[in-house]
Amino acid sequence: MTYDLNVFQIIGFLTLSGIILRSTLSIVGQNWVRTYHFLGTFILLPNIAYVITTVIAGDIALSLGMIGALSIVRFRHPVRSNFELTMYFALLTLGISAGVNMKLAFLLLVVVFITIIGIEAFQFFAKYFNLKIFQTSFNEGVSNNVLEISSSKKNMKIQENTNLVESYYSKSENLYSFKLVFKNKNELDQFLKDVSEDDSTITYKTSSLVN
Repeated sequence: MTYDLNVFQIIGFLTLSGIILRSTLSIVGQNWVRTYHFLGTFILLPNIAYVITTVIAGDIALSLGMIGALSIVRFRHPVRSNFELTMYFALLTLGISAGVNMKLAFLLLVVVFITIIGIEAFQFFAKYFNLKIFQTSFNEGVSNNVLEISSSKKNMKIQENTNLVESYYSKSENLYSFKLVFKNKNELDQFLKDVSEDDSTITYKTSSLVN
């Protein structure tokens, strides 16, 4: 015996799916989803795709007309990254697949959710082995906590830190400058506490960047 979901149940599933994906991205530090506009996008986009799929189902003429109309409509704002674009496709596919096969829609939601959480977990555990899996990004809506340090000598603790993105040495001033970027502010604060106690540390500056 099969149970067919009604339109309200499907829309409820798609709305909840959008909220889950948006919240998951926010938890792992993808700050570009934290605005009112993106919350609305994550809720509405899969539902719009579902309605479009339902309306044009079985009508070839209407399908061709809808394709022509949708080809005119496109995102007018710049997409920050390939990942953001992928999330838009995931939301659209959720809506389209929900109109055809709810099992596939649910499976897609699970795959996207596990992928987002899995990447973050992998990155978290990699730190215990002093491995840096990903490069620091300044243009993908991720919060970056920057630490700039000036030291009178070459500090190997700083030099070997995986969060180091830039170093500079002035021979005339005998001054070492380092720039480190931390995704987690607590991690920055702990590192700064250790470094600030070093007598060779002359100055330090912290800042938070969200792009």
